Amino acid sequence: MILSVENFSLSYRSGAGVRHALRDVSLAIGAGEVLGLVGESGSGKSSLAWSIMRHLPRTAQESGRLRLGDVDLRGLDAAGLAAIRGRRIGMVFQDPSTALNPTLRLGEQVIEVLMRHRGLSRAEARDAAEEALREVELREPAALMRRFPHEASGGEKQRILIASAFATRPELILFDEPTTALDVITGARILELFARLRERTGVAALYISHDLALVSRVADRVAVLRQGAIVEQGSPGAVFRTPRHPYTRQLVAAVPRPDRRLVTDLPAPERVLAVQGVSVHYARRRLFRPAPPPATQPTSFSIRAGEILGVVGESGSGKSSLARALTGLARFEGRIEALDRAITHPRAMRRDYRRTVQIVFQHPDSSLNPRMRIGEILTRPLRLHGGSLGEIPRLLEEVRLPADYARKYPHQLSGGEKQRVAIARAFAANPALVICDEITAALDVSVQAQVIELLLELRRRHGTAYLFITHDINLIRQIAHRIAVMRAGEMVDLREAAQIGAADAHPYTQALIAASPAPVG
Repeated sequence: MILSVENFSLSYRSGAGVRHALRDVSLAIGAGEVLGLVGESGSGKSSLAWSIMRHLPRTAQESGRLRLGDVDLRGLDAAGLAAIRGRRIGMVFQDPSTALNPTLRLGEQVIEVLMRHRGLSRAEARDAAEEALREVELREPAALMRRFPHEASGGEKQRILIASAFATRPELILFDEPTTALDVITGARILELFARLRERTGVAALYISHDLALVSRVADRVAVLRQGAIVEQGSPGAVFRTPRHPYTRQLVAAVPRPDRRLVTDLPAPERVLAVQGVSVHYARRRLFRPAPPPATQPTSFSIRAGEILGVVGESGSGKSSLARALTGLARFEGRIEALDRAITHPRAMRRDYRRTVQIVFQHPDSSLNPRMRIGEILTRPLRLHGGSLGEIPRLLEEVRLPADYARKYPHQLSGGEKQRVAIARAFAANPALVICDEITAALDVSVQAQVIELLLELRRRHGTAYLFITHDINLIRQIAHRIAVMRAGEMVDLREAAQIGAADAHPYTQALIAASPAPVG
């Protein structure tokens, strides 16, 4: 076996006591095999990966065995670990933007890995780095190596991390949610690339993900982790089609399926908002020669009261730019019609418009002030839009959080709880339209299901419309009335959700659906 984990337990000491992260975990991965590890946030998936890499804090307490071939990983000293990490075990992280050094050119970061772990000279490492980028199908690798991370797309950066991991010719690679931050088409290309590299190199892999459909596509076997313990193991077909453990059945039931429509009513005929020829440019033409392309082409559509309009497309298609225009966070050309008037500039968005149109962002960690208690965060929109501070307990109750959470800080909440606070902040203004910008992208399948259920309940209660931006085609087909498809800044398709898979759909729409993993169960 390449990797053997036997009765491994992990806990962390703190002033509050001992927190158990892993409990008697046993698993094995053979040469050329991919083991998928699934479970909700906090189940211990990443803790296992960090244990294998031996990146643990001093407060960690361990028991059991971790072996890479015939090497006892727990028994290695600093020199032994340095010889193992990167050389015999590689790792690909969830967010390439945080895994790459923003101050170093991309090529330099791959060269450094090759010099350290393969003992190559700088000239040899440069040639090997260029070849490694070519192997992961990056175009013009020599030019890409001269760029900094901010000058590359998310998909390009993730391919560079994969190239670095494979270039050292490791026996085992740990993938920690490698496609979560990517759109469906880019994610599908990364998975195809991984399959080809795996076949070519015979590397073993531990593939961590909360996306059951994705794991069923790449893994030979699956292990289900719940509260630090493995509750079920087997082939993807057996585990996902006929799950034995109640927790596995719960995970499978939470997976979005287009044939399980959650919204069947029709929205009201009146319009909340109409967009007429709106386009977004992030750079002024006089500063650039030639002018950069617009983030969005002139786009027109309307949203009815209580309607859920889904917006899908790959990264860079203009989805978030459109959301920024509608909320006054980006300059735009064209006009937005709302509240019986036409708006042609963000400065014309008066307080009543900003109350009517609210937004919930993808990452609550960056949208919630870490120095404010939850009650203070909710106080601001209430004061701004004429609400009563006595409404804070009601807002928390509406998003299914206890009233005493008003005294907590964001860092004391889970990812799903923080997103509920962000939703409560949006609803504090009593809006007619809430823009949801990839708000479930970072959530595991069970928490995502809970957030979607919450949004639908708030819609039933308040009649709120949603502009729901996502790259999850299966999810949006489950909850939307209509779906708009964007590509390269242009809205290429707009149709009823039930017709999005029709034969006359735009070819790009068909490509998005084809790239989406088939639902499990």
